[in-house]
Amino acid sequence: MTGPPLSDIIRSFLRIGLLSFGGPAAQISMMHAELVERRGWLEERQFLGALSLCMLLPGPEAMQLATYAGWRLRGVPGGLIAGLLFVVPGALVILALGLGYALYGGVPLVQALFVGVKAAVVAIVLQALLNLARKALTDRASWVLAGLAFVAMFVLSVPFPVIIALAALWGYLSARGEAETALPAVVPLRGTLVTVAIWGALWAAPVLVAWAAGADFLTDLALFFGKLAVVTFGGAYAVLAYMTETVVVTKGWLSTAQMIDALGLAETTPGPLILVTEFVSLLAGYAQGGVGMAVLAAVLTLWVTFTPCFLWIFTGAPYIAHILARPRLKGALAGISAAVVGVILNLSVWFALHVLFGRVRDSGFGPVPDWQTFSPLSLVFVLLAAALLLWVRLSMVWVLVWLAALAGAWHLLI
Repeated sequence: MTGPPLSDIIRSFLRIGLLSFGGPAAQISMMHAELVERRGWLEERQFLGALSLCMLLPGPEAMQLATYAGWRLRGVPGGLIAGLLFVVPGALVILALGLGYALYGGVPLVQALFVGVKAAVVAIVLQALLNLARKALTDRASWVLAGLAFVAMFVLSVPFPVIIALAALWGYLSARGEAETALPAVVPLRGTLVTVAIWGALWAAPVLVAWAAGADFLTDLALFFGKLAVVTFGGAYAVLAYMTETVVVTKGWLSTAQMIDALGLAETTPGPLILVTEFVSLLAGYAQGGVGMAVLAAVLTLWVTFTPCFLWIFTGAPYIAHILARPRLKGALAGISAAVVGVILNLSVWFALHVLFGRVRDSGFGPVPDWQTFSPLSLVFVLLAAALLLWVRLSMVWVLVWLAALAGAWHLLI
């Protein structure tokens, strides 16, 4: 498989990995700008088709999209480079912050810096939604579908898989046209089974080693987060409630306050939000056996969380072009792409509410903020970030730097 030099792929995905703040909306937008608009490595149809497939898979869709893009460019080596560079920068930041939190009980100045980062992220997500909507919402029906997806998830709390299934069904039934005469080749079944066997074995190997060594805590940890990796449809937000209940109530690994801090740090570091699992396991490991056990638990959790992402992509990626050549299947993916805009809008509003308000409760018809906890300072930061990004058109990295610096200066002055 030919493509751009690996050095170019490393530079592009290292940049994406270092700047992948803001959750899936901002991350997907950044990849679109880099891979489709700036580099021209992927066509619009390829990007949206891959995004639709990744939204159907368990795990972080943005990380899987990066892995697919790397695979498309340079095969398995490209996929490994892209996927790892998307995750590793954030994982290292979480490791450093987690160890600081475990050893010193918190990092106030860093958290203050992230107040500015959070405000910038709200503006970044707004820009991302506008860019993605322009690409995926091409007619009235797609706009209606996106709106219905948002209402269903934000107001009615309809499960994400149900929304995606209904959108796919609508797209499939409403599609028109005939299949292309020359369908792209699909990997033989034997090759697919070999891929599944290799990556399945890699996924299970450290769990079996921990079990054979009699490390009950590590085995329990790996089994739980390995199971979590299979049920994380719709991104990390879809399983946060389940994970919180398990690690706080059932397992007793963390306190409620620690879980909230873990989520806050994960939201404001680069990489997928599911990296919150690394922070959780690090604190749990520290309580069990100090720094050494904390690092071991964090690495093990990263392995069982992200290895299946490579399994899903390397197994399914060869079939994406085949799917897109069939109008009804292509229509199903187009329906999913439209619904994804509404789903990401739901995540964006959820995030903005938690940036602007100290407390947000579930009313049964969507999240409702406690108006007494409104933060005027956060609003000022959000408006400033929006002006810099959307009006002045300052680059994303400089918006993040300036807002973090301003928040840090404010913290030191007061």
